Amino acid sequence: MKKYNFNPGPSVLPEITLKNTAEAVLNLNGSGLSIMEISHRSKDFEAILKEAKDLFREILSIPTGYSILFLQGGASLQFTMIPYNFLNKKAAYLDSGSWANKAIKEAKLFGEVQVVASSKEQNYTFVPKNYVIPADADYFHITTNNTIYGTELKTDIASPVPLVADASSDILSRPMDISKYALVYGGAQKNLGPAGVAFAIVKDSLLEKVTRPVPTMLSYKTHVENDSLYNTPPCVAIYACLQTLKWLKDLGGLKAIHKMNNEKADLLYNEIDRSKLFISPLTAAEDRSIMNVVFVLKPEYKELEEKFLELAKSKGLVGIKGHRSVGGFRASIYNAMPLDGVKVLVQAMKEFETQA
Repeated sequence: MKKYNFNPGPSVLPEITLKNTAEAVLNLNGSGLSIMEISHRSKDFEAILKEAKDLFREILSIPTGYSILFLQGGASLQFTMIPYNFLNKKAAYLDSGSWANKAIKEAKLFGEVQVVASSKEQNYTFVPKNYVIPADADYFHITTNNTIYGTELKTDIASPVPLVADASSDILSRPMDISKYALVYGGAQKNLGPAGVAFAIVKDSLLEKVTRPVPTMLSYKTHVENDSLYNTPPCVAIYACLQTLKWLKDLGGLKAIHKMNNEKADLLYNEIDRSKLFISPLTAAEDRSIMNVVFVLKPEYKELEEKFLELAKSKGLVGIKGHRSVGGFRASIYNAMPLDGVKVLVQAMKEFETQA
């Protein structure tokens, strides 16, 4: 039986990424050595790193004046790096989910933090709107997609201060105007590669904005000046990212994948809206994520959750149990999830309705 991986992260990757990386683990480009054991200072790896950065820049249309970094520590470490590097007096944050809330907590260690708006009291069932970004903030931080709650900020907002975005779970899923951002960052393990590497796209002019001493490894400037090679990078994970970027380019880039992602999301949301059993917990339909589709059983059918999970498992559907803070179900339909996987899930939902 074919398995469809709906896990929120680490998540589904293109088959070609898995195949090529597995081959490179055994023998990189016919060298007789593994990608796991070559030097990160070697010409072979320098070529891999350069190609990955060049493709990232090409696919996202990253303008000059921005550096692309591959880092360790995940997006969570950058929750600390951002205020360490950029917060002088005050930072502004939009609280739209658990990860935004964690970023706010870290920033408060470095200075004043103004939360311009929050949907926390409503269990993050919408993306806050109609807020004012303080003009005296050192930067404004947003989370573009909320994996747990299934909401997404789908436009590149205008900000009067440097805009910082955690794009862990929707990077490369749609076109982005990078010129509107001072920093775009995230973990790779959704749309880019395996866990173990994170990315940062940083505007060079934003560096050295603070006067406090910054530890070497926590300074973006360190990694920019050393081309992500200050210390030994996660070579295998970066190689896998390169394979995914190649796959994405071959598909036709961001416009093509955005069309495919919308098709998958529309199919699933249409079934949720039609269903007699399932509903969306979100209060603003326009905020529905095209990456993480969250849905629950209506209250009168809630006791059937485990039965639906059992049916899903029998159909080869993996990882659709919802986060404990929301309950219900979550289908993460990242770039590499094929339309066929969503079709199988929708058919399972229809079948379950006839059994209820």
